[in-house]
Amino acid sequence: MDVCLMCVVHNPNARNMDFIRRAAPTLRSVYSAMYIAVSDETAKDVRIEVERGGFATRMVPKAGAANARRDALRFAGTTSFEYFHYCDLDRMLTWALNYPDELRQIKDEIIKHDYTVLGRTERAFHTHPESWVKTETITNHICSLELGFDVDITAGSCGFSSKSLHLILQHSESTMTDAEWAMIVRRIGKGSVGYRRVEGLEYVEDINGRPLSTQLDANSWLGRLRLSYLISEPAISTGN
Repeated sequence: MDVCLMCVVHNPNARNMDFIRRAAPTLRSVYSAMYIAVSDETAKDVRIEVERGGFATRMVPKAGAANARRDALRFAGTTSFEYFHYCDLDRMLTWALNYPDELRQIKDEIIKHDYTVLGRTERAFHTHPESWVKTETITNHICSLELGFDVDITAGSCGFSSKSLHLILQHSESTMTDAEWAMIVRRIGKGSVGYRRVEGLEYVEDINGRPLSTQLDANSWLGRLRLSYLISEPAISTGN
């Protein structure tokens, strides 16, 4: 069974252009259809490059990560695919470039459940900046308690069925969707939620983020702490 890929991108500085070009052949070989929501502040060259790489694109207002993700679902949700793989674009570039064989296997995992959380192996998790690791460890623990099994829910990737996609669009309203979507499917839809750890969601500074030197900045740590709360709160409140 085929799986449709959907991504989002906000890239006003035209970063990662070479990585997009290099990853495109692998992505085309894995997915027969790819959709991406591009923020209206993203550089024109980026949109041209992802279209050249095989993505259908839709320009969307810059209104936060959660709204961009919901826009991507609305865009791809008009298709006849039965299953979908969502992944932030920078995460997908890292995955396609460094672990293409693993990426090819993920589709078989996605079709097993109504919703599949795609998280990181212990090694991949600890490639991230210290402020991410420490705050996301708390978020993941909270979400694990709510789901009833250990899960890394903050890696920016998941899979779900067409039924779950439309259920999510009907109920999603949180500022961050990482835990919210899984809880919508689990609590509201009474659907099955699976989990798979992967190497491909590792952190590569050149692709995935700001220089590690920012981890010495207290404001950066505070920002990650706020993000942890915004992801964690819906894990408890959604569907209750």
